[in-house]
Amino acid sequence: MKVSFEGIDENIVTFYNNKDKGAESGAPVRMSAACEAAQCADGERFFGVAVVGDTEFVAVQIKGYVEMGFTGTAPGIGFGKLAANGTGGVKTADAGSEFLIIDVDTTNGVVGFML
Repeated sequence: MKVSFEGIDENIVTFYNNKDKGAESGAPVRMSAACEAAQCADGERFFGVAVVGDTEFVAVQIKGYVEMGFTGTAPGIGFGKLAANGTGGVKTADAGSEFLIIDVDTTNGVVGFML
């Protein structure tokens, strides 16, 4: 038997995609203007993860389980702070937002957590 957290309380919302710093699929995003999301720079707090986007719109997952690549020190299991790493993934951070971290794969550099 395998455990799965995918689809639990998942919530996806469509935003305008920022023209200069458009969010790419799988990247952490931040608000950049009213009703508009942008891909995060290094160290920025994020509110969701881009699922799919084009030059005008981006679908952003704002709740539920996600898996993302991480850089730097591996996050710990339980509640921990994460911020964007500037390359489309996340990193542990003192000033990031707190998330429930469920799984950490140090071999592949992937963290699973609840938004």
